[in-house]
Amino acid sequence: MTDSTMLLHQPVLLAETLAALKIQPDGVYLDATFGRGGHSAAILEQLGPQGRVLALDRDPAAERWAATRFGADPRFVFVRTAFSRLAEVVAERGLTGRIAGVLLDLGVSSPQLDDPERGFSFSQNGPLDMRMDPDADCSAAEWLQRVSERELERVLTEFGEERFHRRVAHALITARQSAPITSTAQLATLVAAAVPTREPGKHPATRTFQAIRIAVNDELQELKVVLAGTLAALAPAGRLVVLSFHSLEDRMVKQFMREQARGRELPLDLPVMGAPEGMTLRLIGRAIRAGAAEIAVNPRARSAVLRVAERLA
Repeated sequence: MTDSTMLLHQPVLLAETLAALKIQPDGVYLDATFGRGGHSAAILEQLGPQGRVLALDRDPAAERWAATRFGADPRFVFVRTAFSRLAEVVAERGLTGRIAGVLLDLGVSSPQLDDPERGFSFSQNGPLDMRMDPDADCSAAEWLQRVSERELERVLTEFGEERFHRRVAHALITARQSAPITSTAQLATLVAAAVPTREPGKHPATRTFQAIRIAVNDELQELKVVLAGTLAALAPAGRLVVLSFHSLEDRMVKQFMREQARGRELPLDLPVMGAPEGMTLRLIGRAIRAGAAEIAVNPRARSAVLRVAERLA
């Protein structure tokens, strides 16, 4: 990979992420969303000979890239799996309660978006796939062919926050009766025709593509499971660092961190004194967002939100 290509894949809020992880040279770190290894590479640069990076990703392209880029580094281990299996992978390696930092970058990686064959984007025509793991059972085209109109409305509302969810759902269900929707261009054209108004600077199919991708990959359930799994994985004072790119994910992350920091509060009417029980995390600072300089170089950084919490003993 050339230097210019590397710059194209520079992770958002990289310096802030590394600072949040509070990297120790001999620590064990878990990059649960490897992508193309930008975060793993930056962490490895700060580790000594005894430090380790365990990386997870369910994309076979990420697995190939990990072998090419880091295969010769004994400090690095890659596991191809969904990040919802984080706690199991950590336990299998005897690392439960020993991870100094867990990183979750919830954005879709640039190579996935840029490859029309993956079907994530409407910017180039390609097969309507959208699977993070191409070996998974159901592509977006297959999902769209069998989903009911009511369920499609729910997905567009909950996962895409699409104002015109009924119009879009009806248009897609009607269109598939004539012919299956099998390409990104087909889907984008149908949605654009169904949406009567335009958001400035945003393609009318943006929300629909996001909603269908989340549904096909079960992304919010995956996130719920992985967040819970980090509690067993982290060592005392270990850091949980999460980078979100849309409000649904960020809301889940914020709520999880706050609940774990608050613990189980006793009812006010009980005659019992004492602090809340079951607190597992301590919130570190406020949410971090990209500055104007980074957004100017990488417009994708505009929606990024970084949240940090620390594992209590």
